[in-house]
Amino acid sequence: MAVGLAVPAQAGGDPGDLAAYVRARAADADGRGDRAAADYARALDAAPGNVVIAIRAYRAGLQAGDDALVTRARAVLESADVEPGDTALLALADAVRGGNNAATQAALTKISAGPLDFVAPPLRAWTIVGTDPKRALAQFDGLPRRSLGARYTTEARALITLAAGRKRDGVVAVEALLVAEPDDRDLRLSAAQLLVANDGAAEAQQLLREKDRIDAAAATQPIAAFGIARFYTRLGADLIDEDTAPLAIVLARAALKLDPRYDRARLLLARALAGEGALPAALGALDMITPDSAWFGDAQTERVALLRRAGKTADALTAATKLAEAPDADVDALRREADLLMANARYGDAALVYRRAIARAGGDAGWLLYLQAGSALDRAGRWREAKPLIEKSVALAPDQPIALNYLGYGALENGGDIAEARKLLERAAALRPGDDSILDSLAWSYLLGGDASRALPLLERAAEGSPDNGTISEHLGDAYWHVGRRFEARYAWAAAKLLAKDDDAARIAAKIANGPAQR
Repeated sequence: MAVGLAVPAQAGGDPGDLAAYVRARAADADGRGDRAAADYARALDAAPGNVVIAIRAYRAGLQAGDDALVTRARAVLESADVEPGDTALLALADAVRGGNNAATQAALTKISAGPLDFVAPPLRAWTIVGTDPKRALAQFDGLPRRSLGARYTTEARALITLAAGRKRDGVVAVEALLVAEPDDRDLRLSAAQLLVANDGAAEAQQLLREKDRIDAAAATQPIAAFGIARFYTRLGADLIDEDTAPLAIVLARAALKLDPRYDRARLLLARALAGEGALPAALGALDMITPDSAWFGDAQTERVALLRRAGKTADALTAATKLAEAPDADVDALRREADLLMANARYGDAALVYRRAIARAGGDAGWLLYLQAGSALDRAGRWREAKPLIEKSVALAPDQPIALNYLGYGALENGGDIAEARKLLERAAALRPGDDSILDSLAWSYLLGGDASRALPLLERAAEGSPDNGTISEHLGDAYWHVGRRFEARYAWAAAKLLAKDDDAARIAAKIANGPAQR
């Protein structure tokens, strides 16, 4: 619903009320959800029928977890018949939680008539499986196999088959889905919980992996609440982007109304809140996931990702280091710490952690891990130690243009054999002909080998494709200089200098003044 950005016309004459609205807008923009919700509540007190305030209060209340404000704002919007379609999802959660069958049916009718109509059949099935399993499964009859909601309905049908007590059929259906998506932990845990609740502990164990843990008590709650909470969370997990994060927040909040212990929904909520710029609220949601939860490890990993995305690399590194130093830390935990050490320009330390990750991975250490370790050493100024690791990366993946380019360019920059480096770079360029960085490296090998005329057209192509790459601009200037086009050389170097920092800027300034130093 488009509500505009104007100050509400019905906000009342009291300047303090207008001030509350303005403060709320400012807090909204700064990601201070709690403050925004409190001030929107004050503004709504002053203008209880204003739909502009109500829609903002509704969204702010969802971000802040202020259920009372959400309910008030929702009532205003519903009374004016301008409520967003997602309010029906919350209404269904409230109705199911309260055991209100009439309200449940009303909410399902609204969902069926809205943009999320494709989710109505599985939601209706979950509401009745506890009392009429046969009719619940009949909700899926005749649904198209290829449609927007096919993935969700197929999974819901498999879980509802288990909830209906048909263990063998349900397990077959779940296993078929896991063949297509073997890493689908949500499905594995939900299915296992339903099996345990129906005396199927042995079958549940067959679905679980070594580190999986289930909350067997979760499936002993009303089955409608269990199923809809998981369905909402599954849908919300696919909606984490800047356009649909508000809907993901609604789905996560509604799932937690139905099952307050469901930490997978809390993880979704954190991601969605972060997508809306509400980092403190997102971290607060993660704080509620305790060490005994099946999702605790995921929450700690997510904390690192959210802090890094917010530009808080030092805080992210602290969190990542704590995970990497745990006795059961896996390769991914070590790699995250090393990546953040790189982001904090601690290249030598990063190299040590990447090497620990290689040792932990053993024979499963892939080409990229060796390349990362070598890159860290190279950036630490230790090319002699870096080179064998990068060569190992190329040996493991001889057709990976990134590894070929790194080894070839590194050799050029560190006095290696130009002809051997060129062979590597020609292979990389053949594998990825449109990559400007690889074109630059190949051209640089020609220039260092004395063939400026062959280098120049490649550098011009690379500079046209990546005008904001200072290295390419500098190399282009060098090529122009070597073919006698001095004015164009200085122009290219000036562009490179705009992108350079500190010592690099000083070096390029010297080129502009005196030409390139002899290699």
